[in-house]
Amino acid sequence: MRRRYFEIDVFGNAPLMGNPLAVVLDADGLSTGEMQAFASWTNFSETTFVLAPHDPAADYAVRIFTIATELPFAGHPTLGTARAWLAAGGRPKQQGQVVQECGVGLVAIREDEERLAFAAPPLVRSGPIDPTLLDGVLDGLGLTSDMIRDAAWVDNGPGWIGLLVDSIETLASIRLGALEHPVGVVALGEEVDLATYEVRGFFPEGGQVLEDPVTGSLNASLAQWLVGTGRVVAPFHATQGRFVGRDGRIEISVDEGGAIWVGGSATVVIDGSIEW
Repeated sequence: MRRRYFEIDVFGNAPLMGNPLAVVLDADGLSTGEMQAFASWTNFSETTFVLAPHDPAADYAVRIFTIATELPFAGHPTLGTARAWLAAGGRPKQQGQVVQECGVGLVAIREDEERLAFAAPPLVRSGPIDPTLLDGVLDGLGLTSDMIRDAAWVDNGPGWIGLLVDSIETLASIRLGALEHPVGVVALGEEVDLATYEVRGFFPEGGQVLEDPVTGSLNASLAQWLVGTGRVVAPFHATQGRFVGRDGRIEISVDEGGAIWVGGSATVVIDGSIEW
């Protein structure tokens, strides 16, 4: 069967400098195993599959796969999937806002000229990190406790642990070892592109630890943590990706109801089809 296929560059501050995403439209009928096999074949950090929604409030449903597993939610796949669906002629039920159905429920995505933004879903786990677990995380990053200003669970589905470090220099000094959980590391300051802070995101996958170029789910949960603890005030933007040769820009805002929105670019790079 021929299915519409897109590759989208998400959060790039310049062409081809964001996080790539593969999107398969018209994916109804594919099994979980077939989706996982295709996601492993693309070798992207995530591949999404667009399906007919079950919830009448949703415009479409999406399933999100890494090369090894399925995720209930991820940020750059949320924006990239919405861009592909719109580019293929999708028309949202509510003008100016797409509603996605995924593993964490319904996620709103709004259009703002050429950019998209999603409403950060609530954290499923927050609060302090067990000291023994934190010691293991620091060992896995080559950091010491005196470099850490705060640590907390910032899990909105993928299992993120958040670390606030003392400087951009500490952020740059990370040396990867073994990690059992996805970890986001943030350094406050205006050293890079006048950003409020800079982010690095790491996750274990297939027996190794990888660094993600630009991570929407992590930036959503970090913003909830840092805004909620009064360390930063929205609107602002964060940067991520320079340590892996990318230039990502993530825009954070808060609406009148207090919801945090995570936005950025989502650009079609490849528009075609697959025979599968």
